[in-house]
Amino acid sequence: MLAAALLFAAAPQADAEETISEEIYQWVQSTARQNYYFNKQHIYFGKDEKGNINLDILTVPVLKTYDSIQIQDVVSKRRWKGQSTAGYGDLAGCAEYLLFHVKEQTVEIVKHEDLDSDWGTLGTTTVKRTVKIADLSEKDVDAKFYHAILEYAEQHGSEIAARTEKEKGAKLTKEAQKQLEKGQQTDKDGKDAKKNKKEQKKRR
Repeated sequence: MLAAALLFAAAPQADAEETISEEIYQWVQSTARQNYYFNKQHIYFGKDEKGNINLDILTVPVLKTYDSIQIQDVVSKRRWKGQSTAGYGDLAGCAEYLLFHVKEQTVEIVKHEDLDSDWGTLGTTTVKRTVKIADLSEKDVDAKFYHAILEYAEQHGSEIAARTEKEKGAKLTKEAQKQLEKGQQTDKDGKDAKKNKKEQKKRR
């Protein structure tokens, strides 16, 4: 129940949609079948063998809530595979635990948990599936989700590093600090450039 515990530790046991706090969960997108969120309070950088923060590794718990058609699809697939559907009449969504390798631009889906409306775990699958983000279409829903998470991590690198230091006992080296500062400056420059383009268009 690792992913579910990280996702919902601070959430009251009530109706699924009512417990999705904007202070904890970052909404990214909604499709006809699912809503996509990630837990921004439990994003961490990795920790290397020396106990230092590894900026190339990012661990992120995510949440997806389902509509009735998606729920039926999940239940039907479980029946087809001969898997138990006990409790799945109350299926509300799933929690997944993602491991990003930033330089390689890959995402490893470590664990998948089906959740009921009280955020209880109905079933757990240790997936261990790796996805290359570059292989996904720009319009792909998962690609947009992964890019949004990476963009958030780049913008909040110092915050994530501080959390990793405090809660994981990892140390932030001077080199890593410089990388964070460089990344945040690049992001700021990019935003300023976009803002200038918009202002220029308005003047025309």
